Amino acid sequence: MEAHNQEVLFSLLLITALAALVPLLASRLQRFRVPVVVGEIIVGVIIGKSGLQLVAGDSEIIQFLAWFGFIFLMFLSGLELDFGALTPVAGEEQPLLKRPLTLAVSSFAITLALGMTIGLGMKLLGMTDAAVLMGLILSTTSLGVVMPILKEKRLVTSSYGQTILVSALLADFITLFLLSIDVALIVKGITLDVLLIFVLLLVVAVFLRVGKFLLTIPGLGQVLRELTETTAQIRVRGSFALMVALAALASVLGVEVILGAFLAGALVSVLSDRNNPVLREKLDAIGFGFFIPIFFIMVGVNLDLKSLLRSPENLLLLPELLLAAYVIKFGAGLVFRTAFGWRETFAAGALLSARLSLIIAASAIALDLHLISEAVNTAIILIAIISVTVSPILFDFLLPRREQRSNRQGAIIVSSRELALALALALAKTMPVTVVTRHAFRRADLPDPHIKLTLGDARDPDVLKAAGIENVANFICLSANSDFNEKVCKMALQDFGVENVVTWQREEKQRMEALERLGVKVIYPGLATLMALEGSVLFPESYDMISHQAEDMEMRQARLRNRHYLDEPLRNIRLPGDVLVVGVRRGEERIVPHGETVLRKNDVLLLVGSPAFLADAIRILQEEEI
Repeated sequence: MEAHNQEVLFSLLLITALAALVPLLASRLQRFRVPVVVGEIIVGVIIGKSGLQLVAGDSEIIQFLAWFGFIFLMFLSGLELDFGALTPVAGEEQPLLKRPLTLAVSSFAITLALGMTIGLGMKLLGMTDAAVLMGLILSTTSLGVVMPILKEKRLVTSSYGQTILVSALLADFITLFLLSIDVALIVKGITLDVLLIFVLLLVVAVFLRVGKFLLTIPGLGQVLRELTETTAQIRVRGSFALMVALAALASVLGVEVILGAFLAGALVSVLSDRNNPVLREKLDAIGFGFFIPIFFIMVGVNLDLKSLLRSPENLLLLPELLLAAYVIKFGAGLVFRTAFGWRETFAAGALLSARLSLIIAASAIALDLHLISEAVNTAIILIAIISVTVSPILFDFLLPRREQRSNRQGAIIVSSRELALALALALAKTMPVTVVTRHAFRRADLPDPHIKLTLGDARDPDVLKAAGIENVANFICLSANSDFNEKVCKMALQDFGVENVVTWQREEKQRMEALERLGVKVIYPGLATLMALEGSVLFPESYDMISHQAEDMEMRQARLRNRHYLDEPLRNIRLPGDVLVVGVRRGEERIVPHGETVLRKNDVLLLVGSPAFLADAIRILQEEEI
C-alpha cells in the first residue's frame, strides 16, 4: 500500500511540476501563439504511454483528479456563456439577415449539415459506427479560444465580433446538448429514458427561478458579501455545490455528466454579476491552477500515437479529418459574406475552426462507448492541438489590417447641457476636447478658448466626423434621451472604433446591461451621487482635494516602466513636489494603494498634483531607462 501511494505521489508531483513549468515555456514562445493547454497535452505525451511512460495512467486517484478536471472544464465553459449576447440590442436597425444572431444561427445550421454529411461518409468508409456523433464532434468550436482572441483584437463590441462570438456560443451550447441526446439514444435506444435529459433542464430552470428569488431577499446580498470576504468563500462553495449537484443529477438520470456541469456553469453565469469578475477569477484559479492541467496532461499521457502508425490507412486519418474540420467551418462561414467582406468572412471561418475542450470531451465519450477506434480518437486530439494553434494565426493573417489607433487622443462630449461645459473644462487641462451639441452655446459661454464646438445631431455620422471622432480616444454621450445615448454610443464603438465610450443611464437595467455588453462604460447618476456623499463624509481631506481641484491641481495617469521603481513598495517611492498616487490599475484589477503596495511593470498609476510636478512625475515613471 505504501509503495502504491509513493508511486501515485511521484506521478502527481511530476504532473503538477510540469503544469507549473508549461506556462513559463509557453510565455517564451508567444510569437508562435502556443496555447498553454497544447503544451500540457504535449508534455503528457512525452511522459505517457507514447513516450517515457513515467506516469501510472491507471492510478484511480489520478484518474479521478483528471475526471474531475474534465467536469470542472465543462463547468467553466458554461460560465463563459453570456446569453445576453443572444438578445438583440434595443433599437437595432440592421437588416434582419445581417444581424449577428441571424448570421450565427444560419452558420451553425450549415455547420451541422456539413458535419452530418462528413459523419455519414466516415460511417460508409468504416471509420465510425456513429455518423451523427462524429458529425457533432466535427461541428464543435471552442468559445474559450474565440473570446480572448476577439478581446485581444478589440473586436468584441463590433458587429463582426458579436457575430463570431454568438456563433461560437451556439456551437458550444447546442452541440453539447445534441451530443448528450445522441449518446442517450445510442446507449438506451429510442425509449422514454431519453426524455430524462429534459428533466435535467427542468431542474436547471427551477434552480434559476429560485436563485433569482433568493437574490431579491433584503439583506441576503450583504450576508453573501460578508461571507465572500472571509474564509467561508460562500460564493465559491455554492458554485462547487451547484456543479456537483447537477453533475450527480445528470449521472443519476443517465445523462452525460458534462452536460450537468456545463449547465451549472451557465446557471452561475446568469445569476452572478458579469461586471464583477472576482468569482470567475477565483473559480478560474482553482480550475486552471490545479484540476484542469491534470486533465489535459492525462489526455497526453493516454494518447496512443502508435495507433496512428500501425497502418497507412491510419496515417491518412489525421490529414483527412483535419481537412474535414476546416472545410466544415469555412463552408458554414460563407454565410457571413452577406454582411462582411471576403477577408473577414474567411477570417471568421478560420477562428471558428479552433477546437479544444469540447472536441476532446466528445471524442473521449465516443471512445468510451467503443464508437470510434483508438486511432480516430488520437487523430481528433491532434486536430484539437493543431487547430487551436493554427487557427488564431490564420485569423490574424486573413483579418484586414485595421487602422492604427495608438495615436488617438482627446475627447468628444455629446450634450446640450451645461454639465458638458463643466466636464469639457476639466478635461481640457489634459487633452483636446470637442463638444457636439444640437443647441449652440454662445462662444462667450465656453470656459476655455481651446474647447472646440461642433453644431449638429450626433446621430449623423458626418457630424461626428466633422468633430474629429476618427482621431479621438474618448467619447462621452450625456443626453437625457436613453435611445439617443444608445444609438450614438454604439456608432462610436462599432463604426468609428473609439475604445473608451462612456454614457449614463437611469433605472433601465436591461438597457444598461445591453450597453455594457457592447463595451460601453455606464455611469449610474444615483450611485455616483451616493459615492460622492459617502466620500465627502469618510474622507473629507482627500475628497476635498480631488473634487474641488484648484487651478493648480490635476489628475493624470502614467504607465510604470522605470526599472528603478519596479517591485518597490509605494512608501519607498519619492515623486516630485506634491504628486500623490491615489490609484493603481494592474490589468483588470483595481488597487487602492497604501504604503506596502508593491508596484509592478506596466501598472497604470493615477496621480494627483500640480501640473508642473505631474509632468515631471509622468516622465520619470514612464522612462524605460534612467
